[in-house]
Amino acid sequence: MIVANHPDSFLDAILIGAHFTENVHFLARGDAFKQKKHRILLKMLKMIPVYRLSEGRENLPLNDYAFTESKRILESGGIVLIFIEGICLNSHELQPFKKGAARIAYNIKKEIRLKLLPIAITYSSFQKYGKRVRLAAGSTLPALNLFPAEDLAKNYLFFNSRIQKELEQLIQLPSSVPTPRYLWGKPLARLGRILHYPYYWLISNRIRNKTNGTVFYDSVLFGVLLLTYPLYLLLLHGMIFFFTGSLLLVILMLLIHLITARLAVLYTPE
Repeated sequence: MIVANHPDSFLDAILIGAHFTENVHFLARGDAFKQKKHRILLKMLKMIPVYRLSEGRENLPLNDYAFTESKRILESGGIVLIFIEGICLNSHELQPFKKGAARIAYNIKKEIRLKLLPIAITYSSFQKYGKRVRLAAGSTLPALNLFPAEDLAKNYLFFNSRIQKELEQLIQLPSSVPTPRYLWGKPLARLGRILHYPYYWLISNRIRNKTNGTVFYDSVLFGVLLLTYPLYLLLLHGMIFFFTGSLLLVILMLLIHLITARLAVLYTPE
């Protein structure tokens, strides 16, 4: 079972999950599962709904499914990711831990000799492009060692305090990466920002308006750019070919877009 901090919405789960060859299942806020089409999509993405008191006391009994499903996955040798704070804030300061992770671990600690892996994820920025991300994993912890008391409440408290200590040691802001010093780098990076400005401005402003007052801007922007950038290039270079009929020009312009986009990130203005 992976226990992690949660500073940047579902982007945290994407980045952590991408580092494992096996599927990673993770608990997600239950209000995202209200609509049927969302439930189908989110379950395909290995998400398990879990409800907080703020989402309605009537939904709390539904959490039995989250604990049962997590137990089933772990017992079958799978991986479950839990954001132990139970809340997402654009901050690297740990928030008070919930009891969900401790409860799941306590219920199956003896049956499968469960191990926990603390992972801390930090970002150089939650708003700027060209950000740096640091993913740090601690040592695996046998669940049997995290419940030393007879009293259940004391066991949960010990579990959370130990995980908090591990995560605090792992949380470090990403170190600065020296900007390359090629003479041709900066002008090409500037060209990349100019070429991509209309597309990036349109997408980022639309999402900023839609996610205003929430923590979802960075994650939604990442997801939309990931899905639409290939379509944008296809449409743009399809138009170039339509008006010029030159395949060579299309290939050249595509290379210019891709190379200058990369340089625009490497030479990100401070």
